[in-house]
Amino acid sequence: MAFELTINGKTVPVDAPADMPLLWVLRDIAGLTGTKYGCGMAQCGACTVWVAGQPTRSCLIPASALVGQSITTIEGADSDVAKAVQTAWIEQAVAQCGYCQSGQVMSAIALLERNKAPSDDDIDAAMNGNLCRCATYQRIRAAIKQAAATLA
Repeated sequence: MAFELTINGKTVPVDAPADMPLLWVLRDIAGLTGTKYGCGMAQCGACTVWVAGQPTRSCLIPASALVGQSITTIEGADSDVAKAVQTAWIEQAVAQCGYCQSGQVMSAIALLERNKAPSDDDIDAAMNGNLCRCATYQRIRAAIKQAAATLA
C-alpha cells in the first residue's frame, strides 16, 4: 500500500503493508532511528512520538491510519522547550543505558508544552508509562523541573 506521511514537517512517501506499525515505518523506511523498540506492546514508552502533538506509542499504531496527521520524532523535536529539556537531560545526567531516553524526552517535552510549571504529581502523571530499566526517575523529575525553571 502506497501512502504519504508528514514526519517532522516533511512529506515522506511510504510503500508498506497497511498494518505496518508506525515505529517500523519511521526506522526502516524513513531512516529515523531515534525512536526505539522497547516492549512492542505500547507498555514501556520507548517508542513514544507525537501524533498531532500528543505523545503516542508508535509500536502498535498502523502507519496508514496516520495519513494527514503530523508526526514528530525525537529528530524533529527542536522547539525552545525541546532544547531546554535536552539541556536539562544532559546536565542532570539522566541517561544511563539510554534506551528509553527518546521516549522519555518526547513525553517530557509534551508535558512542558502544555504545563510550564508542573508539580511532582503532574510529572508523575505525564511520565506514567515511560519505563526506565535503569530507574533514573528522580533524575528525570529533576531534569523536567530544571527545564521548567529555564523556560520560566
